[in-house]
Amino acid sequence: MELGNDTQISEFLLLGLSEEPELQPLLFGLFLSLYLITVCGNLLIILATISDSHLHTPMYFFLSNLSFADICFTSTTVPKMLVNIQTQSKVITYAGCITQMFFFTVFAGLDVFLLNAMAYDRYVAICHPLHYTVIMNPWLCMLLVLASWTMSVLHSLLYSLMVSWLSFCTDLEIPHFFCELNQVVRLACSDAFLNDMVRYFTAMSLAGSSLTYVLYSYCKIVFSIRAIPSAQGKYKAFSTCASHLSVVSLFYCTSLGVYLSAGNTHSSHSSAAASVMYTVVTPMLNPFIYSLRNKAISRALKRCFERETVKGPLILGLQN
Repeated sequence: MELGNDTQISEFLLLGLSEEPELQPLLFGLFLSLYLITVCGNLLIILATISDSHLHTPMYFFLSNLSFADICFTSTTVPKMLVNIQTQSKVITYAGCITQMFFFTVFAGLDVFLLNAMAYDRYVAICHPLHYTVIMNPWLCMLLVLASWTMSVLHSLLYSLMVSWLSFCTDLEIPHFFCELNQVVRLACSDAFLNDMVRYFTAMSLAGSSLTYVLYSYCKIVFSIRAIPSAQGKYKAFSTCASHLSVVSLFYCTSLGVYLSAGNTHSSHSSAAASVMYTVVTPMLNPFIYSLRNKAISRALKRCFERETVKGPLILGLQN
């Protein structure tokens, strides 16, 4: 297949969710609000887990890392979208596009691996409670997070390098609000068959193995909970997993739903609008799920706010 011209491209155009001028202020206000809620909510989770000694456990260690990953995940796409709307510019440089794709894929993969680590933590806590502190020691927790980062970076680096090897022609308009990998590859003039095969194989392997492990873990957890004789014991055991199970369901259902529907729709703008669910809405909802369904997080946040309200008058009194 004939390659595109040898001219080095310098920029792409992000068409966004809508090209209607009257909708731009509404989109700006909506996404700015969603972004601020996402950042503040996840920062509160991190603050609660750091400040409260009762939450210095493996589960909340993984949760604080997940909250950090969610902040970064949203920050790779939404700020650039807001800048483009505010400046009425659709331009993103070639280097900026590749960089955005790299970090987007890093933090998306990190979410997947951290959810797996949290599933393993819940599996050990429910199925092997007597050995929990021995198995889930600090070194293992650090190793799981480090492995998650390493695999995410390598996975993203592979994608970014393969895209950088493609040749692009004159059609440089991306019908999305960020440099979504599939949309960028579609603009290539060179043969993208190998690129597509590697991407689909690695994506299916990563998503398939991760989802399979989560389902396997929860099958073992359900069988262990069923063996608990008292109803109160069953409820207590299940309540420790409810928040994580909700987050996992939300993440995989929105991600799979978007990519399955993307194959059946002829409108790229419809696909971009649908992708808002897992790129913006899911990271925003995660803190609410953990704070509403998890009493330990709720108590930690309450204690944190109570300390601040008590500290304020004391500081004013000393100043006077």
